[in-house]
Amino acid sequence: MDKEYEYEGIKRRKKKTKKKKKNKFLKILVRIILLLVILIVVMVGVLIGYVFNKLSKVDYQEEIIGNVEINEGVENEGYLNVALFGIDARSNEYDKNSGSDTIMIVSLNKKTKDVKMVSVYRDSYLCYEDNQYTKLTDIYRKYGPEKTISVLNRNLDLDISEYVTVNFEVVADVVNYVGGIEIDVGKADMQWINGYIQENIQVTGIKSSNIKKAGKQNLDGIQALAYARIRYVGTDINRAERQREVLMKTFDKVKKMNAVKLNGLVDKVLPKVKTTISTSEILGLATGITQYNITTSEGFPYKWADYEPAGVYYLAPRNLEENVVKLHQELFSEEDYKVSSTLQKISDNLMNKTGIK
Repeated sequence: MDKEYEYEGIKRRKKKTKKKKKNKFLKILVRIILLLVILIVVMVGVLIGYVFNKLSKVDYQEEIIGNVEINEGVENEGYLNVALFGIDARSNEYDKNSGSDTIMIVSLNKKTKDVKMVSVYRDSYLCYEDNQYTKLTDIYRKYGPEKTISVLNRNLDLDISEYVTVNFEVVADVVNYVGGIEIDVGKADMQWINGYIQENIQVTGIKSSNIKKAGKQNLDGIQALAYARIRYVGTDINRAERQREVLMKTFDKVKKMNAVKLNGLVDKVLPKVKTTISTSEILGLATGITQYNITTSEGFPYKWADYEPAGVYYLAPRNLEENVVKLHQELFSEEDYKVSSTLQKISDNLMNKTGIK
């Protein structure tokens, strides 16, 4: 009996010991989990702080949001429409007196992630006040981005409220960072491209060299910028095509970058960008960059005619209403689009004023 009792006591002590060890193990496990949670929270906090520190370098133009004009009844639901301005500023300063050599509409389908780009020709003869018309690039030069966005909305039935403005240096920096882009330089381009290269070097301080021959070749940032700026080969329409070509080929290379390379690009470019897009929107857009696909790249107006009152050249739309209907078909797949009453009035007035139909 004594031995049996002693044996039972040993068993109970062993059970208590095992229970204590189990409780101790659970306590340790809970502490480890809590520690991991705390570490994750700290790491996320650091990451968010790090990202927002980068985004704080952007020249954010909050005051412009909500002040742009949108025609009554116009809403391009399901799309983010942004105006992209490439200005001819000769320094890192952004001055409203700088003209805009590049005026593009970038439209993102939020569901499919398809991106469509439309160049609006800088010489387009558009309405900026009631029955008052002028060249689109002059509107940016005189009034700045807010008014230019309002003019785009008024004349194209869009709901743009945000924009991105970059200068010469940003374009050269990005193309250099991606390792250059392949461009087929035409023989006619050779007459002008090296002159632009030398001007770009002088303006930006970025090193480069002249191009020695025509044909397919890898262009660095300064050379690609020069190619996009050529305005004496063909028309302004041809220049807009070159600008879209440079942008699309650069974007294709950015999409293939790893996180480290993208991080370096962000550091280099963001301080030189002026935009109304908020930090939260930029974060949301950046997370989906690998899913974006540029599907369309065109110029507006689709049909146009030369118009030269008093010897000043303009590019006048042939029937603005029909041009806008086609634009909405291309951008938003709206097959039976009906223009707003504001756009209809502008289109009628434009035809009466120019005599171009």
